Amino acid sequence: MSTFVEKLGSIDRRIIFIVMALAVILPLAFRMSLPIKIGEGPSKDMYDAVEALPNGSTVLLSFDYDPSTMPELQPMAIAMAQQLMTKDIKIVSLALWPMGVSLGNEALISVSDSLGKEEYLDWVNLGYKTGGGVLIVRMGSDIKSVFPVDYDGNSVDEMPIMDNINKLSDFDMIISLSAGDPGIPSWVMMAGDRYDIPIGGGCTAVSAPQFYPYLGTGQLVGLLGGLKGAADYETMVRVGVEDAPAGTATPGMAAQSVAHLVIMLFIILGNISYLAGKKKKRGAK
Repeated sequence: MSTFVEKLGSIDRRIIFIVMALAVILPLAFRMSLPIKIGEGPSKDMYDAVEALPNGSTVLLSFDYDPSTMPELQPMAIAMAQQLMTKDIKIVSLALWPMGVSLGNEALISVSDSLGKEEYLDWVNLGYKTGGGVLIVRMGSDIKSVFPVDYDGNSVDEMPIMDNINKLSDFDMIISLSAGDPGIPSWVMMAGDRYDIPIGGGCTAVSAPQFYPYLGTGQLVGLLGGLKGAADYETMVRVGVEDAPAGTATPGMAAQSVAHLVIMLFIILGNISYLAGKKKKRGAK
């Protein structure tokens, strides 16, 4: 038994790599789902803020990320679109990052098709423009001068969804799914503080702590942080909904949890092996 315990410390690293790979792949392949307890916090605040909007409201949804952060932020975009469209809230979307346009379009089309929503009536993607904070300030006075046409080159003046939307203050809320700058800070400083518009957001796990002060000051009404925030939101959006579309954040959290358990197991086994070997050397002396 002691020999076996000692050998645990010299396991071939290739075996460790294989076990870790299986710990991630299998939960994803079988769409494993672990219970997610939703308590008070930034994720629920974000969900509640959207739920409090009257039906028929209009929300500006900004896709400020690229494919490198897609695993964390794209599930948020899909769940957010599901909640908004289910409540008959109109979505005017744009992107402060070039690749955010196509990622946002993909999320909006998939959700609108499943719910029977119509482009230009229930949602529109205005596209990408460079400028960051300067662009937001210009939109504060006249959106249609900044975005005269949408992502597909169609005139915004001919879209029913844009009939009563001329400036940022015409929106009931602005939500930024942000991977960096420009993103949440720009929307808070240039739109929320300037025009007194509620701002919500979603971000990567590594950048979430920097936005917690915004929650404390009320500059953000809610925040989804990383894959955990996306899984929380997926869970809340599915409550009471029959045949809710499958998300990717919930199984992603399961894979992450299993991988963490495997890492902890290897750490424990390594320490047991080390202590056993140290005890044997002490006894030999």
